[in-house]
Parts: sequence; C-alpha cells; structure tokens
Amino acid sequence: MTDFIIDVHDLKKSFGTRRVVDGLTLRVKGGEICGFLGANGSGKTTTIRMLCGLLVPDGGSGTCLGHDIIREASLIRREIGYMTQKFSLYEDLTVRENLDLVASVYQMANPREGVTGIMEKMGLADRHDQLAGELSGGWKQRLALAACVLHQPKLLLLDEPTAGVDAKARREFWDLIHDMAGEGLTTLVSTHYMDEAERCKTVVYLANGRIVVQGGADDVSAHSGLVIFEATGEDLDTVSRHLRRTPGVEAAAVFGRALRIAGTDHAALEIAIHSGTSGALVWHEVEPRLEDVFIHMLSVKGEES
Repeated sequence: MTDFIIDVHDLKKSFGTRRVVDGLTLRVKGGEICGFLGANGSGKTTTIRMLCGLLVPDGGSGTCLGHDIIREASLIRREIGYMTQKFSLYEDLTVRENLDLVASVYQMANPREGVTGIMEKMGLADRHDQLAGELSGGWKQRLALAACVLHQPKLLLLDEPTAGVDAKARREFWDLIHDMAGEGLTTLVSTHYMDEAERCKTVVYLANGRIVVQGGADDVSAHSGLVIFEATGEDLDTVSRHLRRTPGVEAAAVFGRALRIAGTDHAALEIAIHSGTSGALVWHEVEPRLEDVFIHMLSVKGEES
C-alpha cells in the first residue's frame, strides 16, 4: 500500500448522456480529513460511491486502501465506513438492536463487546434501549456514525452527514470525527457548511465533475485571486443593493453591522466603494474566507455551464 489511502486518476462516470464525473484525480493521505465541496450535481456523491465500490467508473483507475477500485471493490467495502445523508438504519429497532444487526453483518468476532464499546465512545450508552425513530436528528447522526465505525474501518466516507442538524450537534459530531482522525482514521466528507470545511486538513472543490481547487483551507483562500472589502456603518442594506449592480462587484452581503463585497478586480472594487456609496461607511480590505471562495466558485462555474 502507498502512503495514500485514496489514490485515483482520471475517473469518469456518465448517466445516459450526462457526464457527472469528468477526469477526476484525487489523493488523500492516511489520517487526513479531506473536505469535499461543490454545488448540488457537481459529482461529489457519485465520486464517493465509485471510491467505495458501489459504482463502477466508466474510465480511469486507482486504488482505495490499496485495493483496485474496479477489480477489488468487495474488499474495499469491508474496510470502509460509508454514511449517507439520509438516515438508513431501522427506526423501529432500538439503538442497541441496530448496532447488533450491523455487528452481525460484519461477522464481528466479539459483537457484544464491540457494540457496548462504540455506544460508550459515541455517548449512546444511556440511550441503548431507545427506538432509533424517537431520536433527534443529531442523535440519529451519532448513531449512524457509530454504525459506520463499529467494525473499525480504515476509511470513513461521509456524504453531507450533518445536513439539517443543529449547530451544537454538528460541532459535537465533528469533535468525534477529529477524535477518530487522531487515532489514525482517514475521512473524506462532503459538506455545504463552511465552518465544517475549515476544520478539514484539505479541501477539494468540484464543479461539473472536475476538481478545480484543492489544498488547505487557508491556502485555497489565499490563492483564490479574490479581493474583499468590508465596511461598517449605517444603511448597509441600501448600499449592498446598489453595489450588487456595480461593475466589478461579484457579491455584496450584509453580516450584522458589516458589509462585505468581493471581486477579482482590485481597482474596480475601489472605484465601486468610493462612487455612490455613503461617505459614512468605513472600508477596510480584509482576507477572503473560505465561504467567499465557495460563493465565487459557484458564480464562476455557473456562468461557464
């Protein structure tokens, strides 16, 4: 096995006449948390399903956990944990019964010990006899994660795992992921939440089935080519509406008492903020955030498609 848990090259996948993944190359090192970003339909879920052997690529090659993704897909599936966005366990079974069932599927040597241990690790021990269908969204996701790692996989594939979950539950969920990463578990996670993406060691942005940006969150932001100005003052909503119609301004958004505008032309942005905007506003150039880059990519790739 190489140093890369995921090492795939030029993957392609079409459904009918639509090319969903188009020449994707990806490498993820062991113990790394890699964030998968992109608009709906960008190819994230299809890529994840090819990596875990649920879909066969139309072209390309590579390995996952050292196994060929085409010829050894069954071996890959035994060594990964795959969590879909939709809760897929049995709602009419208790927490323990669901985990007992998963343990039997993987033919674990010590299923009772394994189930008890994972419930304690995930904070589910006090809810062992509660029906899964009665759990809140956050606890359902925690149960789903427990089921994914019960058999001690070497790679965790998470497809928008915290969609619709409240902020506190999301943070606790990510704390668990980081705890497991510290123990050596490699994770590939797709998400639309920028605060989650910023917790990943590497972020990968997909558009039209291709990787267009990848690297550390800070590096991606720093090399985006975006220029950001931020202002504080009064009547920000009126100013933002005006700036959205001004040449050179890609985005203008109000966050509380601050207004942020973004673009790639520094001179054009300076002209925009000094022409027709309120003199009471105080402007400062600031560093782009990952969310700024994400919105920029959505805008650019939307215009190209």
